[in-house]
Amino acid sequence: MKTLTRIAIYSFQPGEVFNCLDNLGVTGMHMTQSSMMMMGSKLDLKFLTEHHTGLGTKYQWTGRMMGIEMDFTVEVAKWMPGQEKTWETIGTPQLIIYSWYRMHLLLTPFPGGTSAEMSISYERPQGFFYRLLSFLFADWYCLWCLKHMLDDCKKKLLKSS
Repeated sequence: MKTLTRIAIYSFQPGEVFNCLDNLGVTGMHMTQSSMMMMGSKLDLKFLTEHHTGLGTKYQWTGRMMGIEMDFTVEVAKWMPGQEKTWETIGTPQLIIYSWYRMHLLLTPFPGGTSAEMSISYERPQGFFYRLLSFLFADWYCLWCLKHMLDDCKKKLLKSS
């Protein structure tokens, strides 16, 4: 398993930062829009639970990337509002550069703001082709995702203040 981490500093209180980073409309936005990193593709999001935040929340991402079917379900495994959140793929995910992933968010308050540490841990897929793609692109994609999630939250908070 490999883990990559990014840290962002916000001039907002932990509760505000957590609510923003807990909102898939903000943190999942980079996967629902066509982009170069998504190879011109985008994924569809479907909630599998009535609640969209909190412990046990489940949602499914589906779509195609490079002509390859993607279908994976994510569940929130730890949820401490204003402090910490962990979510990970469950079941048998159909992914391209990972076989499984876990994301972790940890907020640390300081006078006048909040530090948000977000990480992605992943395992490489089986099969030569997918392992090669993972070797070439997984770290790059992880860092891109983390940057977009943290930056999109910052933009959203600044826009709403």
